[in-house]
Amino acid sequence: MKNTYTPLPESITQLTEAQMQERIAVAREKLGDDLLILGHHYQADDVIRHAHFTGDSFKLARHAADQRDAKYVVFCGVHFMAECADILTTDDQTVILPDMGAGCSMADMAEDDDVEEAWDLLDDMGVKNIVPITYMNSTAAIKNFVGRNGGLVCTSSNATEVLNWAFERGERVMFLPDQHLGRNTAYAMGIALEQMPLWSPNARNGGSSAEAYRNSKVILWQGHCSVHAKFTLDNVETLRAADPDINILVHPECNFQVVQAADYVGSTEFIIRKIREAAPGSRWAIGTEFHLVNRLANEFPEVNVTSVSGLQCACATMYRIDPPHLLWSLENLLEGKVVNPIRVDADVAEGALLALNRMLQLKGDGAVGQQRGAAAV
Repeated sequence: MKNTYTPLPESITQLTEAQMQERIAVAREKLGDDLLILGHHYQADDVIRHAHFTGDSFKLARHAADQRDAKYVVFCGVHFMAECADILTTDDQTVILPDMGAGCSMADMAEDDDVEEAWDLLDDMGVKNIVPITYMNSTAAIKNFVGRNGGLVCTSSNATEVLNWAFERGERVMFLPDQHLGRNTAYAMGIALEQMPLWSPNARNGGSSAEAYRNSKVILWQGHCSVHAKFTLDNVETLRAADPDINILVHPECNFQVVQAADYVGSTEFIIRKIREAAPGSRWAIGTEFHLVNRLANEFPEVNVTSVSGLQCACATMYRIDPPHLLWSLENLLEGKVVNPIRVDADVAEGALLALNRMLQLKGDGAVGQQRGAAAV
């Protein structure tokens, strides 16, 4: 992803917070049905308040595709999410990312050239019959690679079903780019850790032996979420020592030790549902992005909600979509100018859409999760 920086005008940067919020609301109203603002769960409250619709990355992209009357889709998320929305919407719709610097470090860990090279090297090692799977948190180029090679996309909600689909069609899976989601999901399905070698694009021949790859069931790409990597087993053990009755609820992008020590593991939608259904007075520590945890704590004051970590584990790139950039993009639209449009090249979009459509043909992409000891995520 190329990051471009455009300095905002002083007419925006010198506004007070109240003035900025008021002007965003005015611009939103003037643009009317031509405008759809999408807000990811990890977005800060001062932006999410203006969203027409909130959700996880794929839920938002699907909603954009369903809203055919909206000429402009302003995506308050990160770059790969806006790419996905562009792939799923019509040519008459324009997807806008208010700040092009809002990327995803996980998505950037899987470059298409590196993945192509790994694919060829594995073939040279005699590692055959691989079905590629990529997490939604990946670039359009990686989705295109996966689509062209007979694979599909997964979300944190449907990763088990996607893996089952792949194993019906191949002997093994290459899982991109989040090693933790791949490992946690496959282990919950009964696949041994020894059958899940890591592939590092920075190591010679991936960093493991050819034999390890030939004996594999899941080849894990060496990628991770910088936010969820901050949660540690020590965090969980400290919480349990202080409060043995606390419920530990984490996202499957957390590392293996954290997931094994948790009571529940599931997608953002699953996390939201668990807190919505939680008994008043119950205590929950959540291992996911800070803005979502904080929003749940405020939204459900009858439930005691805190973070697994004492740190404010926030997505720094998501936070680049702030009120000034949102206002800038909306007021430009009022003047007939489109800033920061997201356009995926047609040849890339074609393969990526194949991978997405294979996933859409599966059932069960709603909010599901795992209780400790259960058989599936």
